[in-house]
Amino acid sequence: MKLHCGTHTLDLTSPQVMGILNTTPDSFSDGGSYYAGGGLDLDLVLQRAEQMVRDGASILDIGGESTRPGAEPVSEAQELERVVPVVEAIRQRLDVVISVDTSTAAVIRESAAAGAGLINDVRALTRPGALQAAATTSLPVCLMHMQGQPGTMQSKPEYTDVVAEVRAYLDQRLQACIDTGIARERVIYDPGFGFGKNDEHNLALLRNLPQLAPDDIPILVGLSRKSMIGRLLDRNVDQRLPGSLALAMLSAQRGAKIIRVHDVAATTDVLKMQKLIDHPL
Repeated sequence: MKLHCGTHTLDLTSPQVMGILNTTPDSFSDGGSYYAGGGLDLDLVLQRAEQMVRDGASILDIGGESTRPGAEPVSEAQELERVVPVVEAIRQRLDVVISVDTSTAAVIRESAAAGAGLINDVRALTRPGALQAAATTSLPVCLMHMQGQPGTMQSKPEYTDVVAEVRAYLDQRLQACIDTGIARERVIYDPGFGFGKNDEHNLALLRNLPQLAPDDIPILVGLSRKSMIGRLLDRNVDQRLPGSLALAMLSAQRGAKIIRVHDVAATTDVLKMQKLIDHPL
């Protein structure tokens, strides 16, 4: 299985590591990490991007709008200011697939023009104009399931059958993409762990990961440092690496093709060891 991302092609026969690079002041784990003197410091962003590529990331996911529980939307202008210069700078400096974590049509268009190779949308292209904007880029799109919106999504989420409902939603968004001119081979599914789900919902989705997508649709999983790990293991954000690594390996074993993480080097080691076990030298 291959994914064509602009000028790059990803081989998904082995799981790929997506490094998280949030250019927001308020993301739950690394918010504000790249701000100095009151503004975004591109040098700090590039240093982190270079380190993640050295550590094994084949994709860097740039996010300019926090989607943590309780987060408020940002303006289009703010998001453009936080994302597009970063895409341009990384594109000039590094040979890596640049993913943009956005739901906004203008950010989709401008990021693609700046050199992005993947659109990663937690709202599954439901904002006005997003589907059409994504279609015009000819880039792959990751469609995520979220019950509600970031500001309210963790307020008592309920499902009759979380696995069936998440799959049905993603299938419906796939059809919307196809109807808008986005080819099936450009689509990725993300179950949206922690986005309008309680711990049991998240665990059920992970147990049944292969059921969440057709065989020809790759699955992206984002469980790194999630609050679920904190609740289940009683760990603060800076103590969640072992739990994150366990979930990364379990996700890969269940068929995830892209693992979205904060801790690239450690995750890359885990996946390399798994590959050696599954495919001996």
